[in-house]
Amino acid sequence: MAKLYFYYSAMNAGKTTVLLQSAHNYHERGMRTLIYTPRIDNRYGEGLVQSRIGLKARARAFERSEDLFLATTADIDANGALHCVLVDEAQFLSKSQVWQLSDIVDHLNVPVLAYGLRTDFQGELFEGSKYLLAWSDSMSEIKTICHTGRKATMVVRVDEQGRAITQGAQVEIGGNERYVSVSRAEFKRIFDGDGALPLKQGTLFS
Repeated sequence: MAKLYFYYSAMNAGKTTVLLQSAHNYHERGMRTLIYTPRIDNRYGEGLVQSRIGLKARARAFERSEDLFLATTADIDANGALHCVLVDEAQFLSKSQVWQLSDIVDHLNVPVLAYGLRTDFQGELFEGSKYLLAWSDSMSEIKTICHTGRKATMVVRVDEQGRAITQGAQVEIGGNERYVSVSRAEFKRIFDGDGALPLKQGTLFS
C-alpha cells in the first residue's frame, strides 16, 4: 500500500540530496516519478531542484493555490503510470495541499515523499510541516549538526553580523548567508541576543 512520508530536518541536512537519490532509485528500476517544487523557491531557476553538492533534476513548479491531486491526475492521464511523487521544500505547502497529497496516496495508490523544514526562524511550525506531521503515515528526521557539535534541530535567521533576526515574514528565501542551523540550546542563546553566530558565505541550503 502507498504511504505519505515526511522527511524533515533543519537546514543543510541534505534533504534535497536524499530526494534526488530517491528519484534516481525509481528511475533505475524503470519507474516514473513526478517531482514538485514550490514556485517561490527559484534560487536555481523555476522548475529545477538542485542540491548543495550539485545534483539536480527538472521538477514541476507549483503555486500554493494549486490543487496537487488534480495536477497529478492530469499528469497520469497525459504521461501514463506514475510510481512516486516527491515534494521538495514541503514546508511551503498549504494545509489543503497536504490533504491533496494524502488523496494521491489514498485514491491513486501512489506513494508521496515530502521533504522539508519543520520550523521557521522563530521556532514556529510551517503550515505545510504542521499538517505533514499530523497526517503522514511515516515521519523521519534527517539529521545535521550545530556548530557546537550538538544535533541541530532549529533554524536562526541572521543579519550580516550573524546576529539573530527575531521579527519579519515567515518566508524569506536564502542560504547560509541568511540562515544557520543550530541546537535548541544555541537557538535560545542567539535568539535572546547573546552574541552572534559564525556565517558561511556563498553556500545555499538544501
